[in-house]
Amino acid sequence: MALTEIQVRQAKPAEKTYSLGDGRGLILEVRPNGVKLWVARLWERGDINPKTEKRKSREYRRSLGSYPDVSLKAAREKNFDLRRKEYTADIRPKTALFSDIAEEWMKIRILPRMAESYTRVIRIRLDRWVLPEFQGETLADVTSKRILDLCRRIGARGTHDTASRVKQLIGQIFRYAIATGIADGDPTAALSGALTPPSGKHRAAITDERKIGDLMRRISGYQYTVMRCALLFSALTFCRPGEIRQAEWGEIDFDRAEWRLPAEKMKMKRPHIVPLCEEALKVLRELEEFTGGQKWLFPSPRNDGRPMSENGVRVALRSLGYTNEQMCPHGFRGMASTVLNENGWPADVIERQLAHVEKSAVRKAYNHAEYLPRRREMMAWWGKYLSEKIKE
Repeated sequence: MALTEIQVRQAKPAEKTYSLGDGRGLILEVRPNGVKLWVARLWERGDINPKTEKRKSREYRRSLGSYPDVSLKAAREKNFDLRRKEYTADIRPKTALFSDIAEEWMKIRILPRMAESYTRVIRIRLDRWVLPEFQGETLADVTSKRILDLCRRIGARGTHDTASRVKQLIGQIFRYAIATGIADGDPTAALSGALTPPSGKHRAAITDERKIGDLMRRISGYQYTVMRCALLFSALTFCRPGEIRQAEWGEIDFDRAEWRLPAEKMKMKRPHIVPLCEEALKVLRELEEFTGGQKWLFPSPRNDGRPMSENGVRVALRSLGYTNEQMCPHGFRGMASTVLNENGWPADVIERQLAHVEKSAVRKAYNHAEYLPRRREMMAWWGKYLSEKIKE
């Protein structure tokens, strides 16, 4: 029996997803989180079995949007058009566009099931890396080599974790396509081990959004004030561990909200400015009560005139339950770089804030931009991001 607008509007969520049928393959899926999703049930008629002389049929589904954005009438029209225009009576075409399948996967597998913060990151990865690369192309056009080329270009920016996650994302889309009968294989399966960084020492870093929240909450609850401030300041500024350890009160400008590091303290021997967000300034004001009368922000507890030990932050991370393979002091830089890149901040701005020097001699000669106004905006965003993670 066909549905009515009242039935659709009044359908209540239950402990498990359930469906209401409207006829001709159109159903309304009501999910536990309250999402009501229109779905077209379709069947692929495969080859004839020579023994039984019968065709094998397999059901697959296509999302038509959610209610009330898509009304009952509009869902029926979409269902009709889908069957009339996109599919024949005998077989589902294998020439579906990759971008269409990616959007379908997003609507059915991600939006109803995942947290908003995770969904936002997936959306950014799709829009920034994946969809522009394969726009207007079929699933067959998205080969292992092309995926590898894309991921290696991402990894060449220093964001190896993002490259790996983009590969995983594409693999999930293909596995959804396999499950719904439009693809026969997953080209990412052939790329196992292909994205190992070509050089450089791996620095253990936490980059998963949920794990970042756990890390920040553990840090905010650390019992020793000075070391808690050192951990928070490391996360908020993502400077090198040696720069954090040797930070001096004379380098802090509260009026300008800046930390100015002289060239002799920097790895690349050039002065560096770190814009201080409100959260970083709050940490410094708390710290000032304990070490404000001394030279170093984080002095040695032995009161011998030296800054804290090189292993101070590392030992604190161990006491919080993180092994050297999970998170290291240098990992705050990787954590920030990954999250900022995935949230759409310009790579040049991120690299300048990391105090990285251009590898290209030509680009180095002509790119003198400090991007300071943009870096202030980015650091303010980063401070709020970490603050929200603590509250989650």
